[in-house]
Amino acid sequence: MAEDTRTTKLNFEFWLQKALEWGQITTSESQQDVCLHLPELQEFLLQIYGALKHMVIREFPLIGQLLGRLCWNPFVTGYDECQKILMWCLCCLYSGEPQSPVELKANSWIQVVLSLVTELSQNPFNGFNSQQSTSSRVTSVSLLCVPLITLPDVMPLLEALLRYHEDGSEEVLHSEFLEAVNEAILQKKISLSESAVLQLWLRHLPSLEKAVLQNIENLICSQLTSVQEMACLIKQSLLHQAACHPVIFRTADEIFKNALLETDGASEVMTVMQVFTQCFVQAYHENNKQHKFPLKAYFPNNPHSLVMAFLKHPSGKNTYEVSLCCSRSCSDLFENWFLFLHFGEWVDVAAEELLVSQAESSDALLWLLAFYYNPSDENQQRTQTMVEVRSVCDHLRILSRKPAVSITDLQTIVTGKMNIRQEGIKHLVMHLIISFLLFIPGGHAIAKEFTVHVSTFSFVLLGAKCLLQIRCGTVN
Repeated sequence: MAEDTRTTKLNFEFWLQKALEWGQITTSESQQDVCLHLPELQEFLLQIYGALKHMVIREFPLIGQLLGRLCWNPFVTGYDECQKILMWCLCCLYSGEPQSPVELKANSWIQVVLSLVTELSQNPFNGFNSQQSTSSRVTSVSLLCVPLITLPDVMPLLEALLRYHEDGSEEVLHSEFLEAVNEAILQKKISLSESAVLQLWLRHLPSLEKAVLQNIENLICSQLTSVQEMACLIKQSLLHQAACHPVIFRTADEIFKNALLETDGASEVMTVMQVFTQCFVQAYHENNKQHKFPLKAYFPNNPHSLVMAFLKHPSGKNTYEVSLCCSRSCSDLFENWFLFLHFGEWVDVAAEELLVSQAESSDALLWLLAFYYNPSDENQQRTQTMVEVRSVCDHLRILSRKPAVSITDLQTIVTGKMNIRQEGIKHLVMHLIISFLLFIPGGHAIAKEFTVHVSTFSFVLLGAKCLLQIRCGTVN
């Protein structure tokens, strides 16, 4: 560090002299000289910032003069990241008692930022001659903040800007500012209040879309081993809280829908959506006690009775009722199926109930499971699916009466059904077997071993692991 400081100190005199020359001469030759030295100047400013962070200010008694003069030079402040690095350095030097006019000018760059917090928090018309001047100034200030976003002292201004609203329909905050704030949040460089983050995503749709997509990608790529870890990552993103606003929920939901359609219903995407829904429902009940927004605002395309049914805790009786409601609500089967996908615990309970159900309820439960895994089936195809699945259920019921169940017994069922052309049947068979193993005594001990033995069927293995993750909390 000492050697770096000595090197920076030797260069300091050179750059101070340059700053003096550039400030006194306005010829085209001096402008060319500025442009010629800009890359080296930016590197030097980074060295200065490193020194200032380590409180080596006494080594540079004229630092205020240098930075102040550089702030006056539009060629410097307009080059690449020079403006941002200058702001970093100025914040390290900020003082209420500047020692020279030049340092006072440098300090004013920061003071204009901090003083606006109170101004924006008050009545937007105070101190302004017209609404037009208000909008113009707020836009300019938001753009000025872009290189300062990660500085701690600027956080109050960011909060004030994001909460600032006018009666007009046009956005007054600069899009570059909104994008930069969102990027800083996603990279965890800044931490804003939940209300400020909500305002950001409400007023800038691209930021919300990027936040949702990045969260989905992180959840899938992080190879998390439990539902609890997935829920923790979702809650850290604040998306589940923000989703209590219907506009944000429907936007996130549309992204999930497109992701499922584009990936042909990938199990990992479905799992993420189901855990996200669990987090949202919890936040909705905790934060929406006065029912500010009705459930219809979140699920406008589904029958209210069906939405209310899914929000209840699943049990044998109401699972049967939901299956009847789904089958009778034929106005938009796809929307009902997509709603069903949000609540994966219902299909788990339906699978368990099917393995112990009486004849009068088994048809409805079979229909519900077949609908979950392949909503596009016509009546004849769904009937065939139900016949195939019923035979698997009968086989599993027989196995449940045995003293012990072996991996070979289960492999026989899998092998017998994997030649069926319908992919939905294969996934449904795997779901029933996993539910069976988690239901019978000692089944947990061989559930994970079973997924290893069927690893050759890669197209259903991932679905089985996702199911184990949901039901057991781990796939390791």
